[in-house]
Amino acid sequence: MSSLYHPTVARLTYRALLGRRRALILFILPALLLAISVAVRALAGVDDGTADSVLGGFALATMVPLIGVIAGTGAIGPEIDDGSVLYLLSKPVKRPTIIFTKFVVATGVTVLFSAVPTLLAGFILNGNGQQLAVAYAVAATVASVAYSAMFLLLGTVTRHAVIVGLVYALVWESLFGSLVPGARTLSVQQWSLALAQKVSDSGPVTSVVGLSTGVVLLLVVTVAAIWFAGRKLRTLTLAGEE
Repeated sequence: MSSLYHPTVARLTYRALLGRRRALILFILPALLLAISVAVRALAGVDDGTADSVLGGFALATMVPLIGVIAGTGAIGPEIDDGSVLYLLSKPVKRPTIIFTKFVVATGVTVLFSAVPTLLAGFILNGNGQQLAVAYAVAATVASVAYSAMFLLLGTVTRHAVIVGLVYALVWESLFGSLVPGARTLSVQQWSLALAQKVSDSGPVTSVVGLSTGVVLLLVVTVAAIWFAGRKLRTLTLAGEE
């Protein structure tokens, strides 16, 4: 693990992701989720169905992928766009190490700004009744891992990573996922819901895929995205290497 994780690269990536402007964007959605949760609890009281709707409809379906877009693409995309990544590549650091370190940082930031607020919102909404708070926090955590890998890959292959990521998060995951039955099986949201359904047991959480299928697909997508991102970074050459 130590050969794959580089503390200096991690520190620089954290600094880039948690800069003043980007950190402000990262705080907006969690703050909105908590505000909605407080308002719903005050107006509707404790209701498992309402809690499920807020946690599933807003937290997992909207907030988690959007934060994943910001953290995943922001971990490397800006460096590639402005060319500063070449300075990093000139250092004696293996390129797979760079990708894996940035993936770890992006995942940590996404979990912090999505899974933690989801857990808090669940306790606010219904006091973790039917294990909904824990179930959706677990779903948000595993989804954060997959989204971070996917959007990190996008950051290495296109200068329009944020736009592509937003299209996936808002159109594919939210729109197609709710309207087209077949599209739901190819959704990180549904794969993570399979774990949430297991945690909540007899709760209202449901997924269109089974637990084993969801876990396998999450692993495959995450590993494949990291591998392809590493391959893509290897194609970036310095002037002195040509």
